[in-house]
Order: sequence, then C-alpha cells, then structure tokens
Amino acid sequence: MNMTDPATTVPVVAVFASDKGPGDPERASIMGQAGTYFARRGAHIVCLAENGVIPVPLITAARTAGGLVQIVADATIALPRALAGVTMEVLPDRDERLTRVAQLADAYVALPGSLASASTLFGSWAAARAQGRTPPVVMLNRHRAYEVMRGYAADVLSPGLPGYERAVQFADTIEDLWARLSRLVSEAR
Repeated sequence: MNMTDPATTVPVVAVFASDKGPGDPERASIMGQAGTYFARRGAHIVCLAENGVIPVPLITAARTAGGLVQIVADATIALPRALAGVTMEVLPDRDERLTRVAQLADAYVALPGSLASASTLFGSWAAARAQGRTPPVVMLNRHRAYEVMRGYAADVLSPGLPGYERAVQFADTIEDLWARLSRLVSEAR
C-alpha cells in the first residue's frame, strides 16, 4: 500500500526478475504467473530494466491481466511494440535508478533469475534503507533458487538486523509469496 500516498491502497511491488543467462529454464513461465497473479490482486508493479534486459514475460502477463506496470530503465532500453504504452522512466545513473525504485516500492519480490537481478534487488533495498525504510523482501525459492540467501539471512542478517524475519522471507509458490507479501505490507502500514 503505497507508503508515499496514504490515500492509495494499491501495493507497489518492485519485482526483480530476468530470463537472461544460465539458470532455471522456467523463469519466463514463472514471471508470467507472477505478473498475472499480482495484477489480479491489484498490485502496481515496478521493474528495473538495464543493459538491454527487460522482464517482458512479467510485464506482458501483468498488463494482460489488467495490471499497472512502471519501468525504471537505463538508456539502453527500447521497448518492444508489445509493451507500447507502459510507463518508462529513463535515468542515466545506476544509483539513481536504484534509488527511484526504492522510492516507489512498498515491497520487493525476487523471482528466480540471474545474479544481476539479485544484485539490483539488494542495491535498491540498500537505497531504501538509506532513506530510513526497510521494505520487506520476499524471494520465490522455486527449485531452491535462493537457498544460499536463506542461509545468509539466518546466519548473517539475524544478529545484525532486528526483526529480519519481517524484512526478508522466502516462499515456495507464487500464492505463498503473495500471502507473505500482503501480510508484511499490511503490517508495515
């Protein structure tokens, strides 16, 4: 529920996903499922697009389901015709893009993807922390994609970040991810 506008009850969710590079061959399908599921529940989705990589399956599915999508991008991004009409804000500096996503998002979602998408998620999360906010992060741990992060959260975050279990959680299905995300965003209100 957009913290920047208390009158708005639509959650703004930054989704970090990539279907480029090695990894789970189902990533495009997972992005489509997540886009559809989130849009049908009223989420406004924010995506980061850099270095020519756009999470097209996520954006297409969300828009097909009637959802709102906003892209924060670098200058390398040229939207394909299928994404005509999607709001895109181009910012030349990577730190500016991460900060902008942090300003927009109430919560973060990490779908199985590349190391680059995990890196940008944590860069944006750090930007939010610098703004005095700790938006919740929920990672879809399908095929144990974030198992290492789960161990890191338990071993490293737990002693240094009070309430880390409210800040970082892991889900095994899209439905479980949404349930956790909804609860965490509601608690943050």
